[in-house]
Amino acid sequence: MEQSFLAWLRGRQRSLPQVAVGIGDDAAVVDWPHSRQLVTSVDTIVDGVDFLLDQHSLAAIGHKALAVNLSDMAAMAADPVAALVAISLSNENATQTAAGIYEGILETAAEFGVAISGGDITCYDGPLAISITIIGQSEPQKAWLRSGALPDDVLLVSGSLGGSILQKHLAFTPRVRLAQQLRDRFKVNAAIDISDGLLLDLDRLCAASGCGIELELDKIPVSEDALALGEQKGSEPLEHALGDGEDYELLLSCSADQAAEILNADLGVPLTAIGTMTSRTGLWSKLPNKLIRLSPRGFVHGG
Repeated sequence: MEQSFLAWLRGRQRSLPQVAVGIGDDAAVVDWPHSRQLVTSVDTIVDGVDFLLDQHSLAAIGHKALAVNLSDMAAMAADPVAALVAISLSNENATQTAAGIYEGILETAAEFGVAISGGDITCYDGPLAISITIIGQSEPQKAWLRSGALPDDVLLVSGSLGGSILQKHLAFTPRVRLAQQLRDRFKVNAAIDISDGLLLDLDRLCAASGCGIELELDKIPVSEDALALGEQKGSEPLEHALGDGEDYELLLSCSADQAAEILNADLGVPLTAIGTMTSRTGLWSKLPNKLIRLSPRGFVHGG
């Protein structure tokens, strides 16, 4: 299966100038400018945990496999360059499954200018698993980190949250272009993408920065899917926005002045101010006359 499939894949892969040697050799060769820093990340998605092979399209699964990595690039304000794709396939219909997954991967890679520079394919008696290592670049010391938030910073969130299980977890747009615009025009002190849930990922940002957050829960943008899921389950839509996970939106901590400028800019993606960073550690719901402690919670991936 491997040689014939690689021949097919080489025919499908678009050439990008940053990859001097791509699929077909023992390793890829990527040209790298001296003035840039390397930014890398790896994510694995597995049948039964992150998608359902018997219910979801192969192209959608392939899109998600690459898009979760692109979301990490967005959270770092890095420019994605190339990706290495490792797929572990069931022995049954392996070639057709790999081709369907790659349709989604290649379409998403083309949209964001990412070269698929290599990878690996394994067939075994187990669930489908896709692991992608993404390679990006950043100007020195310009990558966003989780650790730069300051007391009195305003916390912004992109898009809307909750109910991702209905469709978004497979069909989201990684916020790469939004992050590039923000990086080039404004100063963001800290950032993280929402993969596991607003409260859980926000707790990670706060811990890395040594800060806390006073959230205005009535400001959190609740998605239409969260409203629909709440109606289906008889649950509160806000609870879905706080903890469902797999929204892949950005949380951004920046000064009040920068936040005001960002909110007035036309960036193509809605941004909302949902709270203020504080020197008091922890997650807090800000009410008119008191603060209520919130517990971090979110989507727990299989171990």
